[in-house]
Amino acid sequence: MLGDGGQEVSTYFPIFLNMEGKNIRVFGGGKIAARRVRALLQFGADVCVVAPEIAKELEDLAAISEKQKRPEDLQQFSGKQIQPERLAQHGQITLSYRKYQPGELTEEDFVFAATDNEQVNHAIFQECRHKEIPVNVSSDKEKCDFYFPGIVRDGDITIGIASGGKDHKKVAEVAARIREWLLCRK
Repeated sequence: MLGDGGQEVSTYFPIFLNMEGKNIRVFGGGKIAARRVRALLQFGADVCVVAPEIAKELEDLAAISEKQKRPEDLQQFSGKQIQPERLAQHGQITLSYRKYQPGELTEEDFVFAATDNEQVNHAIFQECRHKEIPVNVSSDKEKCDFYFPGIVRDGDITIGIASGGKDHKKVAEVAARIREWLLCRK
């Protein structure tokens, strides 16, 4: 498809998938990985985080998953208020404190490469392409089979917002405006 100015533009179809029980591998243990994992757990995904160092928020989420506490028992993680209805419905998280190992991907439904090493992200991307596993490389929109949307939830309503990987700040602003609008309607 040609965009403004006659250049080739990739378009992505918005789709809502049942993530309950899906096997998700996230490489990287920082802020981006934490945001992805927090969202995936809300939708019941089973997430394995692989990184030599893992953020406290992810460790806290894993501790809750391991103890199988009720979401109602949650208070705060790393200064962010976690709303019980927004966290794990059935999702589980496990942590693996190590580096990516080429050839390790076997049964993943989706993979997120969110390390701070472009060579590692590229190797993950290549392995996923070879094994036909959908992959999202957070640092390179050209290496994404799918984009991770901004998410707004209100009861049974779920809204996903994306900009084709171009303007994450605008997506966050639009999501905030939609949340505000939904709150005003109550």
